[in-house]
Amino acid sequence: MKRAVVIGSGPAGLMAAQVLADAGVQVTVCEAKPSVGRKFLMAGKSGLNLTKEESPQAFSGAFTQAADTLAPMLAEMDTQGVQDWARDLGQEIFTGSTGRVFPTAMKASPLLRAWLARLTASGVRLNTRWRWTGWEGDALCFDTPEGTQRLAADACVLALGGASWSRLGSDGVWTGLLAARGVQLTPFAPANAAVSCEWSDHMNKHMGTALKGITLSAGSFKSRGEAMISRRGLEGGGIYSVSRGVREGAKLSCDLAPDLRTEDVALKLAKPRGKTSLSNHLRKVLKLDPAKIALLREMCHPLPAEPAALANLIKAMPIRHAGLRPMDEAISTAGGIAWKALDATLMLRALPGVYAAGEMLDWEAPTGGYLITACLATGAWAGRHAAARLSD
Repeated sequence: MKRAVVIGSGPAGLMAAQVLADAGVQVTVCEAKPSVGRKFLMAGKSGLNLTKEESPQAFSGAFTQAADTLAPMLAEMDTQGVQDWARDLGQEIFTGSTGRVFPTAMKASPLLRAWLARLTASGVRLNTRWRWTGWEGDALCFDTPEGTQRLAADACVLALGGASWSRLGSDGVWTGLLAARGVQLTPFAPANAAVSCEWSDHMNKHMGTALKGITLSAGSFKSRGEAMISRRGLEGGGIYSVSRGVREGAKLSCDLAPDLRTEDVALKLAKPRGKTSLSNHLRKVLKLDPAKIALLREMCHPLPAEPAALANLIKAMPIRHAGLRPMDEAISTAGGIAWKALDATLMLRALPGVYAAGEMLDWEAPTGGYLITACLATGAWAGRHAAARLSD
């Protein structure tokens, strides 16, 4: 039998292993951490968003510059393919009102257990606490509890993740190993990241409060969603969706009343308020909750008395911040292996027989099912083409 080694046990690595094993290849998966799928499990703690039901054009378009390159991979394992895969592992799934697809269990652990059982039944061997350190001749080298181990392989799939959440295994250390072999890389940058804010004391009672029904904008990126006020700043899906614009230097702004036109806001604000405080007036005429009013005061103090000027701030409130949170806190990363370093099969041009998949590649997408789907799709693509090369 031909032998393949998959390095990394996230969705991309496990999918590559599954496809290779199904093709009759003897597969060993090596993972540096004591257990597999750690970031996958963490992502599932708040509800495992596997994919999103929408048109192929809309789905692939979420990947911006990498959309054309990823399109054939996403077509081969599209949103329906991800759902079929989950069901084949015995997992019931459902689609929410926004098109996002989740396991009924709303967590990753049942799916991961079923997946590992399938891989084990297919003969896949899992080595944990095996940290890849490069090559010695043609052999792959690993630091293990038993000392240095070497594995010979007819093909290798690298699925080592990006450079966020290093405690879960994605530390980006592999960049040095590949750069030394002439693989072209794009510098990592945080994606789907929170923004840092230095709050005044009057925001303390609003920590942990979700800002709902708002629209956030940064350059060409716009999101109708939620943001949460945290000790570190603003985080959540709405912020993550526009964080790329912030990273690229665009100003961040928030529309606190997205269902009203600016002139309508001004008309409501112009209503007589008598002895009512401005905060209560904002609450009564615009239905702004205390957290939104507090954020408005935090960002725009002192507030103008003139209704039109205040309406403009409410509709386009500038958010003062200290930039994105550190990359290791980001949900995902941009950058990684440059596309020109790969051929159409995801094989590294500088290293024949070595493929790469998942967040190692230079792509980014918003949260909402895109990240996991692309990891599964690129893993399947690399695994299939590696298996085809071995069969030649």
